[in-house]
Amino acid sequence: MSVLTRDEAQTRAKLLDVHRYSIALDLTTGDDTFDSRTVIRFTLRTDGDTFVELKPAQLRSVALDGEPLDPESLDGDRLPLKNLTAGEHELHIGASMRYSRTGEGMHRFTDPADGETYLYTNLCMDDAPRVFAAFDQPDLKSVFELTVKAPEHWTVLANGIAEHLGDGHWQTAPTPRISTYLVAVAAGPYHSVTTEHRGLPFGLHCRRSLAPYLDADADELFEVTKQCYDRYHEKFEEPYPFDSYDQAFVPEFNAGAMENPGLVTFRDEFVYRSAVTDTERQTRAMVIAHEMAHMWFGDLVTLRWWDDIWLNESFAEYMGYQTCAEATRFADTWTDFGVARKAWGYEADQRPSTHPVAPDPELVPDTASAMLNFDGISYAKGASALRQLVAWLGEKDFLAGINTHFARHKFANATLADFIDSLASSTERDVHAWAETWLRTTGVDTLKPQVTPGDEGTYTLQVEHTGSRPHRIAVGLYDRTLAEGATDEGRHLVLRERLDLDIPQTAPQPIGKRPALLLLNDGDLSYAKVRFDADSFDTVRAALSGLPDPLTRAVVWNALRDAVRDGELAATAYLEAARTHLPHETDLALVQGVLAFASVQVAGRYVTPEERPAALATLTSLCRDLIRRTEDGDNPGLRLIAVRHFIDVAAHPDTIAAWLADGTVPGGPELDPELRWRVLARLAALDATDETAIAAELDRDPSATGQEGATRCRAALPDAAAKRTAWEAMFAHDDLSNYLFTATAQGFWQPEQAELLQEYVPRYFEDAVALAARRGPAIADAAGRYAFPAHAVDADTLSHGERCLRNADPIPALRRKLADQLDDLARALRVREA
Repeated sequence: MSVLTRDEAQTRAKLLDVHRYSIALDLTTGDDTFDSRTVIRFTLRTDGDTFVELKPAQLRSVALDGEPLDPESLDGDRLPLKNLTAGEHELHIGASMRYSRTGEGMHRFTDPADGETYLYTNLCMDDAPRVFAAFDQPDLKSVFELTVKAPEHWTVLANGIAEHLGDGHWQTAPTPRISTYLVAVAAGPYHSVTTEHRGLPFGLHCRRSLAPYLDADADELFEVTKQCYDRYHEKFEEPYPFDSYDQAFVPEFNAGAMENPGLVTFRDEFVYRSAVTDTERQTRAMVIAHEMAHMWFGDLVTLRWWDDIWLNESFAEYMGYQTCAEATRFADTWTDFGVARKAWGYEADQRPSTHPVAPDPELVPDTASAMLNFDGISYAKGASALRQLVAWLGEKDFLAGINTHFARHKFANATLADFIDSLASSTERDVHAWAETWLRTTGVDTLKPQVTPGDEGTYTLQVEHTGSRPHRIAVGLYDRTLAEGATDEGRHLVLRERLDLDIPQTAPQPIGKRPALLLLNDGDLSYAKVRFDADSFDTVRAALSGLPDPLTRAVVWNALRDAVRDGELAATAYLEAARTHLPHETDLALVQGVLAFASVQVAGRYVTPEERPAALATLTSLCRDLIRRTEDGDNPGLRLIAVRHFIDVAAHPDTIAAWLADGTVPGGPELDPELRWRVLARLAALDATDETAIAAELDRDPSATGQEGATRCRAALPDAAAKRTAWEAMFAHDDLSNYLFTATAQGFWQPEQAELLQEYVPRYFEDAVALAARRGPAIADAAGRYAFPAHAVDADTLSHGERCLRNADPIPALRRKLADQLDDLARALRVREA
């Protein structure tokens, strides 16, 4: 299939105005295909040729202005329209389309819990032609109206309000002008909970087997949705632009969520059927806020071409966290962003595949290259840049510029230049220069303090700045203080003063007497790696957990993480810091983030195989302390995090096997399905369970999640036959769905099984390339993300991978993932050597 180039899109946009799509879908034609009939009304400005995209199983009929065209003229996914005259035209296309099992186009899922089938579309960024014929580019907006035929007991959801006409026929209200990639349909026996807010219908929808769990959380979900809706109407002058707001939690969804106007689709793991922490609920609330922000930035005003995808995602990411913190009970969302999300941006920005937040249009020549930019730079770094912009510009001027942007471009398309012009209209500051330094450059700046003694015991601060961006930061000055009842200064720190500082400095900054800890970027308002002076580092090692604010602690933990990744701090020193300070930590996001890095990266990659047992023992001891600390039941979220990580780092099976047999952790929690599968997966990796136990657990939990759990466990068994079966399922056959492929990959590679898995490491690079070519970008992404042999940190793996990139020509989605994985592998080798 050909990809659309930017030049082709620009040419077609100059030629066409697209007025209306009338789409008729018949979802009753079988398990493999559905019927799609499309009528497109459009105008040509001048005489010329063009094309429409379509990816059919069978193209049955084409007619242009009443005259039939030859279906055999379809070339790949393009149907040429030649010798057109200027004026109005009407194109009719009838086709049979394939259902997807990879989350692209019209995804079809049959719930193993009850045998019911569910469908939904995911059309970003070039998958609309998998469902209907389209001039598929974001700047050819149009009105869409759909009719859908479905089994009588099904519900149909769409961008506009859908009316059931009887006998399985549904009619949707016409949309305002939106882009093709934002069209959405969901159909199936969905369970729905509905309400109304400010005269607008709101709905929540999920599979019937998840109905009790959605019902249990419906009040919280609606509360967050209403709070965000109201807050956006305080911020934005333009009212919500669509006729309803449905949120559908759908199975096997590739992303976290998708901002289809009026019908946001979420991965249905957000319908919690097992215990979760408050941080996980906070994440769900943030995603709700993120997707709602897209209703204005992305849906109302849409990028012209995919080089500006950051405009959608960075804005929604910033607004999601900020609005969640302002409007909901989750006031500490920026701490979670700092310790988890921001690290994603830092890591992506230090790889060879980095790119500017706003890449030059020539760097995004087609849709295949554009897909690669849905990454930590477009999301986390971009949101960090906007947060820094607000700190520099002021929120009042920032929002004034945003509202100007909405007014100028509503129901149309806009570019980075348009966005910056709108911001510039509301301020005297040079926003264009700011954009050049922040949005058109790559890499992470580094800030390091130089503390110099002056007169009479006072000191000055000069920040050593590696990089080119200006920064407005806060500098926290912390002193030791006596804890209540203590006889020495212990671990407690108190904020003496927080100074505002512009980098680069014009002169050294007086700071008075020397603080115990001087922390650059306190409050995390900028995007940079920070370092410590020697005295401050000593204080961090002794008193990190005594810092009063969790966001401050997040900045410190990120600094330690960066120092480990850069080879400036031993990986074992990070483990020691975690062992010392996490037992005193109260913020769940920090505990989760630090334990995740310590277990996955430090114990999994940065220490040698010989050092791994000691690292696991340290983490096991730490988790045991956290479990003991929560025995009184006053912090179930912290206890749940500790139990999960205790399971994941267990080096010996006895304790967790006893938990599984008893169905509970002593003192709680009881083992719900998520914990039972987690224990069983670890037991499988440790050769402490078998197929009989896995099958019995699947009988106990035959849900879709249970199917994934069993798949993961079977792939984790340290048995040659089990590994061969799992490998063939991933790479020799093409019938695994996206989620079952991921589960198999997650189970397959286990550090404890390195010798057994050795033969598969070189095979991966050949088989993954072939798989990606057959199954396309979604599976290619999963193969690069989850099926890569990340445990094999050695020069041979690096050599195999580099040879693959040179000689094997993987498709772009896999090439990018491999390049990133290999860079991470090379970094792990450097960390070990350091």
